[in-house]
Amino acid sequence: MKHGSLYLIPVTLGGDNIHAVLPPDVVAITQKLEYFVVENEKSARQFLSLIKHTKPIRELNFALLNEHTEDKTLPDLLKPLLAGHDVGLMSEAGCPAVADPGAKLVALAHQKCIRVAPLVGPSAILLALMASGLNGQSFAFLGYLPVGKIERTSKLKEIEKRSQTHHETQIFIETPYRNMQMLEAILNTCHANTRVCIASHASLSDEFIATKTVNQWKQSALPDLNKKPTVFLLLT
Repeated sequence: MKHGSLYLIPVTLGGDNIHAVLPPDVVAITQKLEYFVVENEKSARQFLSLIKHTKPIRELNFALLNEHTEDKTLPDLLKPLLAGHDVGLMSEAGCPAVADPGAKLVALAHQKCIRVAPLVGPSAILLALMASGLNGQSFAFLGYLPVGKIERTSKLKEIEKRSQTHHETQIFIETPYRNMQMLEAILNTCHANTRVCIASHASLSDEFIATKTVNQWKQSALPDLNKKPTVFLLLT
């Protein structure tokens, strides 16, 4: 039996600006799928309702894949694919498998010779890098930095040195309610001439993206990042 395809479905980063962000082909393909592996079922159902899925949402099949999913259960998520059904993999926001637990399922799909089909859509990380004016030829995404003040300060010094040595843009994120603490730590730790980009709510109506040196940020009115998904980038 021919395997189904695993479609990597991007979703908007917030709001309902679907037609401004997603190509029509992405919407059309998603509307035809009946099986989904999702990070958050509630937001997945909302997204599928917004794109006017051709079937009632209650008739669709959902399986969860998030940070709590055990690796031993991943093969079960591939069963519809092995049975010949196409499946859509969806993150809670943005592109699946990028800073997202979906990467594990994609890796297993390749092992099982299942076709993986990435669809075009918004990635907060790439949008931030594109708009930052920092080095887009050499960069590293670091995920979350340590929460503890001492550990976070040490990590910031480490990545700033790495940025200087390799001329490499360093990209990282923080839990939205701790964004202001992260920004404060950056400004108190990094060198005055280190360039820092703050990219918040990329592609949304209240999008904020600006790049300044640490010294310039200290002399500016800081944006309110509380509870707003934000990407931080720095380059020395």
